Amino acid sequence: MTTPPPASPPRALLGTLPPPSGPPVAVATTQPPVLQARDLVRSYGATRALAGVGLDVGAGTSVAIMGPSGSGKSTLLHVLAGIDVPDSGTVACEGREISRMGDVERSALRRTRFGFVFQFGQLLPELPADENVALPLMLGGVRRRDALERARPWLDALGLAGMHGRRPGEMSGGQAQRVAIARALVGRPAVVFADEPTGSLDQGTGHEVLQVLTRACAGSGAALVVVTHSDEVARWCGRVVHLRDGVVVRDEVRP
Repeated sequence: MTTPPPASPPRALLGTLPPPSGPPVAVATTQPPVLQARDLVRSYGATRALAGVGLDVGAGTSVAIMGPSGSGKSTLLHVLAGIDVPDSGTVACEGREISRMGDVERSALRRTRFGFVFQFGQLLPELPADENVALPLMLGGVRRRDALERARPWLDALGLAGMHGRRPGEMSGGQAQRVAIARALVGRPAVVFADEPTGSLDQGTGHEVLQVLTRACAGSGAALVVVTHSDEVARWCGRVVHLRDGVVVRDEVRP
């Protein structure tokens, strides 16, 4: 099993985040792939959601997966993240083949090597911000005190100093999404998956969150895979993969 890299001070990784501006913050690079998919096929009854998709994602790079409703983009995210299993084809993270793992092993991989940012954050409303961020570490066996000590600097680095004790209901939508980003990154994952991460936010707040997300992933060395229907969101990524009817129809690397 791959050993996660040691925790590093988030500010050393991220530097000082500038005020929100325009894309891109993260750019495509030629890093070796941390996530590799080959010939992915996935059907639900008579409906074929994926029809032979292949994809490589390099460490520290960002990829937007786009397509109309029913194109297979959400299915692809679920298969890449080990939430779902393909009917055929392979997915590997850091050389380990996810598609051959059992449920318990895939669950452990998602907890330790993957981070997730969802449209509505999915924070636990009864927990303060620092405990929401520390939760993945505690679920992995880290003592509560140590987990909180590792979680709080991430909140500070993402502009939430002084808000450690606030619950999600006491924060704005953008602040809550920053908590979700901190939670996704606190365990130093290899890949962060984001499913419509700004879908519930206004445009200005969405731009702010996208800048934080792309800068934080690039600074920590995590690959970022974003599923979106929005061109505005996709512009923040260094690469855009277009799906239609379960196949890749265009793969663009930004200059």
